[in-house]
Amino acid sequence: MKVNKLFAGLFLTSVIFTSCSSDDNGDGNDNPNVVVPATYVFENNGESSVDFGGQTTRIQMAEEFISALLDNTSTEEKLDAMFAHEENNNDFSNADLNSSNKSVRSKIAASADYFSTNTTASIAIKENFDLWISAQVTEVFPKWDDDAVAGSAGKIQQIGGGSTRYVNGKGLEYNQAIAKSIIGGLMVDQMLNNYLSIAVLDEGTNAADNDAGTLVDGKNYTNMEHKWDEAYGYLYGNEDTPATPELGKDSFLNKYLASVEADSDFTGIANDIYEAFKLGRAAIVAKDYELRDEQAQIIREKVSKVVAVRSVYYLQSGKEVLESDKASAFHSLSEALGFINSLRFTRDTVTDSPVLDAATIDGYMDTLMAGNGFWDVTPATLDQISNEIATAYGFTTEETVN
Repeated sequence: MKVNKLFAGLFLTSVIFTSCSSDDNGDGNDNPNVVVPATYVFENNGESSVDFGGQTTRIQMAEEFISALLDNTSTEEKLDAMFAHEENNNDFSNADLNSSNKSVRSKIAASADYFSTNTTASIAIKENFDLWISAQVTEVFPKWDDDAVAGSAGKIQQIGGGSTRYVNGKGLEYNQAIAKSIIGGLMVDQMLNNYLSIAVLDEGTNAADNDAGTLVDGKNYTNMEHKWDEAYGYLYGNEDTPATPELGKDSFLNKYLASVEADSDFTGIANDIYEAFKLGRAAIVAKDYELRDEQAQIIREKVSKVVAVRSVYYLQSGKEVLESDKASAFHSLSEALGFINSLRFTRDTVTDSPVLDAATIDGYMDTLMAGNGFWDVTPATLDQISNEIATAYGFTTEETVN
């Protein structure tokens, strides 16, 4: 399936939903005061009320950062500065990013629901990113031209003259582990556990201000509208036209939602998420906070499943070529490890906690890295972890490999 056609049917569906909203919504909306637009377009006073510039900035910072992880001339100081950017430092090729006071690291494991009262866990997660960055420079870069073997970092090429991968002594590509962990630590955590959080949406006088139509000083949105839009921005913020997303427009959650959507076992998940974002935002405009929260739960369930599906997909992809193509296997397993790390930021809509606890996730990662890591891991181990994750998130391992 071509990514740029993923939302062609979605747009038509949205138009149909909107045109019949006065009598039979068909979209879970029973409130006649809630007007759901065909696309993610909302206005106050005749002008757009949607703004998620900070999310776009962080996505673009993360893009440059993960590219720099594969430049073996990058210093640890440079990579750390890109990850934890400070305003007006020349860390990026884009002047707008350099002038920004935003950074990736500051929003890693920083959600209100999961980490406001658990700073110890937040610090530990951030420090693990720091350790991986350091290890890329100190372990992998010095061995850039050496052939990787069990216990020693270096390069390893995919069969048939394919891509060259740069791994540590356990076969792990730190750059892949970092990139896929950013999906959970930044995009998923901020979306599901921060900006869609009742604690954030209804913080202070937000509900009263939204009821009264009181806009933020100098802005064209209420605080509640803006918080919801910021959640939207972590998924669609790098789109050319975010109101009508095509997917595949970044290297993070946007890309992998497209991948899951393209699997026939999960087709429709992209539409479900997009429609829930639209209906939830329309509910805020109509001051229907129960409907808003119902949509937040849909988004949490679906986005959490995306992370889990890709975790299992990459475990299975690695297993399939474990004996025949070590480089391809290690690449897939590195992605799997990053996605597994991201599972700690997913959300069970019944318990309002991660679907799998931290000890279980840490156990999976430790198992994959035991001994010589990917050089030693067995198909049986990969199947066991795959099946446990799939069961926890309500799908089967077989569904991910079609």
